[in-house]
Amino acid sequence: MKHLLIYLLLCAPFLANRSQMVAKDEVTHVQEVYKTIDSLKLKVDIFYTNQSSERENNTAIVFFHGGGWAFGTPSEFFTTCERYARMGIVTFSVEYRLSIENGITPHPTISPIESVMDAKSAIRWVRENAEKFHVDRNKIVAAGQSAGGHLALSTAMIEDHNEKSDNPGTSCRPDAILLFSACVNTVEGWCDRLLADRRNQIWSISPAHHIRGGLPPMIEFHGNDDEQVPKWTVQFFESEMKKKGNYFELHIYEGRKHYLGDGNPIYSRYFDDEILKLADDFLRKYKLLD
Repeated sequence: MKHLLIYLLLCAPFLANRSQMVAKDEVTHVQEVYKTIDSLKLKVDIFYTNQSSERENNTAIVFFHGGGWAFGTPSEFFTTCERYARMGIVTFSVEYRLSIENGITPHPTISPIESVMDAKSAIRWVRENAEKFHVDRNKIVAAGQSAGGHLALSTAMIEDHNEKSDNPGTSCRPDAILLFSACVNTVEGWCDRLLADRRNQIWSISPAHHIRGGLPPMIEFHGNDDEQVPKWTVQFFESEMKKKGNYFELHIYEGRKHYLGDGNPIYSRYFDDEILKLADDFLRKYKLLD
């Protein structure tokens, strides 16, 4: 018994330090309302560790889920949010208005235009609340898969379609963009079917038709056999972006389709660890990840 007590006393400092390390690495998940439209409260899920809370000027990544502007939930990015939170980044997964009501009926007043407006509002909300979450206002990354990638692009490229309640003095332009099977050209997709009588506005939310110089650096991961978002649309987008002097890094994966991580149980089929490590390198290149 005496030897056991001595052993425990000797181990106590180590165990205390280990407990503190675990606590610092433990991910906190909270939810807040970032926008209210009539009676609809749009929420954002936020992930961070105690370590990032004790440090200023953290990077933020704001994720937009896929689902063709009609389906999907923020939970699709929760595992990825937790991964980056443990790496010292404050992460956000955004709920936005969807064009299909109850998963069945086209919504009479909501289209991808409203989704774009919500995405821009979300980036503004993160920037306006940067101090609260210990985030650097100039280190905000937008990220998304498929239609969510389109929304991430829209926050940087679409100047119209701003919510009237948003503060126009707060920029919705992210400082870098992560894209996974992103829709870059709404004219070539199925977006027109969701716009209904506003179909003539399809150009107004198409990133491919709003390319200009001075855009944030971007990285795109795309499947060679993607049938939902044809590879050529992204390759053409890459070419036009580079003509304007923008940084656009494209990775094409042979034999992969729209869901780059098919068969991967961790990241909702969106991608795998190989892809995320390249995303990590991209973030480090722009000093957005230690």
